[in-house]
Amino acid sequence: MTSKAIVKCDKRWRSLALVVLALTMWQAGPASAADEPDLIFRRSTVFKWLSPNDKLATYAVDDPEVEGVACHFTVPEKGGFKGWLGLAEEVSDISLACRQIGPIKFKHKLEQGDDMFRQRRSLFFKKMQIVRGCDAKRNVLVYMVYSDKLIEGSPKNSTSSVPIMPWGATEAAVQKCGEFIQ
Repeated sequence: MTSKAIVKCDKRWRSLALVVLALTMWQAGPASAADEPDLIFRRSTVFKWLSPNDKLATYAVDDPEVEGVACHFTVPEKGGFKGWLGLAEEVSDISLACRQIGPIKFKHKLEQGDDMFRQRRSLFFKKMQIVRGCDAKRNVLVYMVYSDKLIEGSPKNSTSSVPIMPWGATEAAVQKCGEFIQ
């Protein structure tokens, strides 16, 4: 191989490395101001002799844009050496339950289908998202969880709804979610 061919090949690898790095940074970035979820508990589902077990993990996350709403989701977590090193691609089976946990207060106008929470599910290209919408006719917040990949997503999803109700004896007026959708 000539020196020109080596330099040309080296430039291609450098460009490819920069593209992979950019995609990694783009995929790993947070979708919104939601904090990291709180781990509630984990349960082993598949025993492994020399490496961590496969598990189901249940987490809680507060809606960062709507006070008084919390969501709990359960995700499978791969064990084995790939899972331990963070190299395993997680499956798309995710369940979701969202509830009103206090008086509901909207912080500002929201878009239908806004990301409420996003989490990486593989080293590069897969992420889980919880999105929020408003059923204005029924005054209900609707949350959906799904996972997607850069190339091919998954149709597996789960939906939960939170009717906006009065909270306690002091709250007379209930906010209407339709008034906070752009």
